[in-house]
Amino acid sequence: MIIDKLSGSRVHFEITVSKDLFEHALDHAFHEANEKVEIKGFRKGKAPREIFEAKYGVESLYEEAVQHAIQESYYEAVTENNIDVVSQPKIDLDMATVKRGSEFTYKITVAVKPEVTLGQYLDIEVDLLPEEASDLEIDAEIDREREKNAEMVLKETGELANGDTAVFDFSGSVDGEKFPGGTAENYELVIGSNQFIPGFEDQMIGMKPETEKDVVVTFPEDYHEKSLAGKEAVFAVKLHEIKERIVPELTDEFVKDLNLDNISTVEEYRQSVKARLETEKKNQNEKHLMNTVIEKASANATFDLPEEMVLEEVSKMDENNKRQIKQYNLDFNMYLQYLGKTEEQYKAELKDQATKTLRQQLVIEAIGKQENLEVSPEEIEAKYLEIVEQYKSQNVTLEQAKHAIPESAIKDEVIYRKAIDLLIDKAKVNR
Repeated sequence: MIIDKLSGSRVHFEITVSKDLFEHALDHAFHEANEKVEIKGFRKGKAPREIFEAKYGVESLYEEAVQHAIQESYYEAVTENNIDVVSQPKIDLDMATVKRGSEFTYKITVAVKPEVTLGQYLDIEVDLLPEEASDLEIDAEIDREREKNAEMVLKETGELANGDTAVFDFSGSVDGEKFPGGTAENYELVIGSNQFIPGFEDQMIGMKPETEKDVVVTFPEDYHEKSLAGKEAVFAVKLHEIKERIVPELTDEFVKDLNLDNISTVEEYRQSVKARLETEKKNQNEKHLMNTVIEKASANATFDLPEEMVLEEVSKMDENNKRQIKQYNLDFNMYLQYLGKTEEQYKAELKDQATKTLRQQLVIEAIGKQENLEVSPEEIEAKYLEIVEQYKSQNVTLEQAKHAIPESAIKDEVIYRKAIDLLIDKAKVNR
């Protein structure tokens, strides 16, 4: 057997199948084939070997036998040499060299898990944001809550102003002729939203309910309806109602109406908003710290990531996305339109994301090995119990969890988390 490491995290095998192994493979192929054919005078699967070969020829068994022999010898080569394969092998074999009673040689090229050369991964510098909430941030958050609770009320007195909602009829004409889409009744429009032709909303400002006015505007030169582009139009407008948006004042009554637990005054509300904002800032910093140390450790490492490994990850991500899209009863093409992306852009982004994810996973695994991180039986048991708790609603028992997930996978998961914790603990944090 000859094993050569190639660039791009690939390994080349040259394996010789002995005549004894090939004979064993022919026996296997005969039993497989004999179950499927009928030979006169014998029940299916009961024809003697010499009768079968006399009728069909031993060469009829070669394809199945070669596959069996390659499978056995390839598996043995991978196992004995501790090679972590990450793709389907590419096999090169000249079938003309295959003959009963003789050995034959085949070649295989396969992508393998890359050997990671770590760079700096400890003492990584990370800049964190202040975690104290300022008065401005607290005020802005409270204002957002007030805006959410704003009400539309009828404006009893006064004129139409910017920000008000007008309820009106309009009928547009160009050169005295009405045009399609230029007429509506009881239309609601927020003045200042710029939904209508430039100048239309400005000319409505100052109108009072149940008054009429001709609004004269000019369609833009690039207007989507070419027959109207650049033309002057007259809209006969009749205003029926004016609605205004009333934002509640920050009072104890407003706070009580929010129905928050143990909060009934403005000061209590401000303190609760402050605490919530600071908790969010702390969580954001923790996430930023973790993401930064992982990204920098990954960027500092060097290794060749096999294309096959990336494409396999892309396939998994794509299948997962499409499964979720289907759950929401969406068509994939509609989903792409919603994102504003072409299928090529979607696939390119998946590939970038897969590459980043795999690089980070491999680097974290390599750090775990470099640091000789270990897992105790108690930690493994605790992880199983965590999984049981996670699937509590599905009544998963500890025994079922242990049967479904091998201990080696649990061990790898715990070491992976320990490696990340190590990067975080050793990081140089600037606050």
